[in-house]
Amino acid sequence: MTIEIAQMYKSFGRTEVLRGIDLTVANGELVALLGPSGSGKTTLLKIIAGLDWPDRGGLAFDGQDWLQLSPQDRRIGFVFQNYALFPQMTVRDNIAFGLTVRPRGERPAKAQIASRVNELLGFLQIDALGDRYPAQLSGGQRQRVALGRALAIEPTVLLLDEPFGALDAAVRRDLRRWLRGVHDAMGTTTIFVTHDQEEAFELADRVVVMNHGRIEQIGNAATIHDAPATPFIADFMGATIHLPVAVREGRIGGAGIDAAHLPTADLPNGPAQLFVRPEDLLPIPDPSGPWSVSSVTNTGSQLRLILSDASGTEIPADLRRRSPGAQGLTPGVRVHLRPEAGSVFPAETV
Repeated sequence: MTIEIAQMYKSFGRTEVLRGIDLTVANGELVALLGPSGSGKTTLLKIIAGLDWPDRGGLAFDGQDWLQLSPQDRRIGFVFQNYALFPQMTVRDNIAFGLTVRPRGERPAKAQIASRVNELLGFLQIDALGDRYPAQLSGGQRQRVALGRALAIEPTVLLLDEPFGALDAAVRRDLRRWLRGVHDAMGTTTIFVTHDQEEAFELADRVVVMNHGRIEQIGNAATIHDAPATPFIADFMGATIHLPVAVREGRIGGAGIDAAHLPTADLPNGPAQLFVRPEDLLPIPDPSGPWSVSSVTNTGSQLRLILSDASGTEIPADLRRRSPGAQGLTPGVRVHLRPEAGSVFPAETV
């Protein structure tokens, strides 16, 4: 039972929010939609849920045209960032809600509903909370209740919109591991929206990185981190240092840059830009180097160096404080740059 999205477009007024989205999600897969605000990820999620409609394009589930179905007929489980629990209902009644409002002919018997709710209370590890009200719960507990309500209807697809965005960092980490376990146990096809890279890569089988209404890259953590497909992806993954270089017969070169550690570039000869993360840039003391150390900040485990050149351009470099390469890098020392990893793109695409 596969979700297939084909050439999907959506605009709000003159603003294009989705611009030709093609995406297939396999049965039982957990997929993250990752990207900055305004990238279109929440709009795409709402269209899958039936809370919005595209201007054009296709949406099918197991070959069935979902754009012809109402939200209730798609049997989607949706978990919102703000939980959206009913404050006047107990935890037990909140979880049961989706079952109790089904048409009479489709509604399970009261005993069946109670059994399903008890099963979920145990499964979600909130057995003792069944008779409490949302106001009596912590944020993490409310999110579990919201997930229980979504799972109660045995959804064809589970959708989560920034599910942990309102929680503090420690609770988010705990709930991420817990949610992955829930997914593996239930096997429900799940799509969730996040702007948190760590969350996306820890939880998802595949990550879909979006920007300005388009999919820029799909892959796992290693692929997207080590082989960004576009300059946007490289920047988004932390390669915020851009150095002008030239490519010749696949080799990368630039003034004051020792690129011997980089693989050959599959690019035509000509000017290019090298994208590097601060932790992948090693300054090498060199009296004739074009860069100099402007400042050094000691954070305990790391040194954050600011390097500058004659034009006043400044770039950061992060080193482990006890690493051999950090020795002797004090303000005023001249250096050349040795990128240990990086991504190269033709200058005209940057």
